[in-house]
Amino acid sequence: MTKLQDTYTTSDLSRKSGDIIAEALRRPVTITQRNKPRLVLLNAEHYTQLRRQADPRRVGTLESMDDELFEQLKAAVEALDESEDDDL
Repeated sequence: MTKLQDTYTTSDLSRKSGDIIAEALRRPVTITQRNKPRLVLLNAEHYTQLRRQADPRRVGTLESMDDELFEQLKAAVEALDESEDDDL
């Protein structure tokens, strides 16, 4: 069975950084400190894939919302209001 992720200590990282970086280019590597996971090293391609899978929703205020997003929100609220009027 192939290991999906290797684990090294911060001391290992200091002593064997080249080997650990080479491993991280193949698959994610966990770096622990005081027996707790602290970091994950992964190659840029894998990081990009994770970013693409991330939730694209944003949080903000009406004042900070860009015009295009505000217009989309306004249209959605108006459509909801119209559908509620139709239900009456």
